[in-house]
Amino acid sequence: MESHEELRPYLFAIAYRMLGSVAEAEDVVQESFLHYHEAGVEPDSPKAYLATVTTRLAIDQLRSARVRREVYPGEWLPEPLVDDQAVRHAETADSLSLEFLHLLEKLSPVERAVFLLREVFDYPYDEVARIVEKSPDNCRQILVRAHRHVEEGRRRFDVSREQRDEVARRFLAAWEEGDTGALIDVLAADVTVHGDGGGKAPSVPVPLVGAERVAKALIGWGRQARERGLVHRPARVNGEPGVVFHDADGRAVWVGALEIAEGVVVAVRSILNPDKLAHIPPRELP
Repeated sequence: MESHEELRPYLFAIAYRMLGSVAEAEDVVQESFLHYHEAGVEPDSPKAYLATVTTRLAIDQLRSARVRREVYPGEWLPEPLVDDQAVRHAETADSLSLEFLHLLEKLSPVERAVFLLREVFDYPYDEVARIVEKSPDNCRQILVRAHRHVEEGRRRFDVSREQRDEVARRFLAAWEEGDTGALIDVLAADVTVHGDGGGKAPSVPVPLVGAERVAKALIGWGRQARERGLVHRPARVNGEPGVVFHDADGRAVWVGALEIAEGVVVAVRSILNPDKLAHIPPRELP
């Protein structure tokens, strides 16, 4: 039988995908363990019990979070997991990308739970139904709706990790050199920059679209970052290529995740809200 500490990453994987927030997911997992201890009954399967409690708590949390997100300054993006945070905390990394989590924002809390439990964590319909307190037939209908919403915004592509890394390398090289033409060459014509400053850091108030506009904006932001003494490095952001900027104290102050398809960058998700970067450990700089 798995210990509670062994179960914690699995429960975090559910809660983080439900909420898109590291801090909120960790709180939900902790509350799930409290429920388990307060119940005073040893269930046949602690994993099943804790997964059920975690999901239900996450549904409740997401309902209140959605109200807050409606008045959030600018665009709301999920909190990033950088480098080994993703490996340490979460399973099934193919469903971890910021693009995927961003798409899940289209779903209602129950739709999101049904979609994740069935499609990502491979729960049978009867178990999904028990967790979300719906009938199996109702869950099947919910999943069809959820699929439709997610697929509407999802790009179809099959690119190897090596190909994505090569595109990211070319992207960063052009950005570092301030070469607008080379940067445009590695951007999709309709590339989009999504920015989340949360009203606490400068960011684009609405998504920025178009290769030339995005290239010029990125080069300008990069120049401003260097003038402020920020140091950047390539990183894995939710398992995908990205970049992290650190201040003089090594704190992460800007995280960018690249969405890559068909040999070009199709989207950049840029998180600058300091509240969403506080969980990233400081980096010792040379």
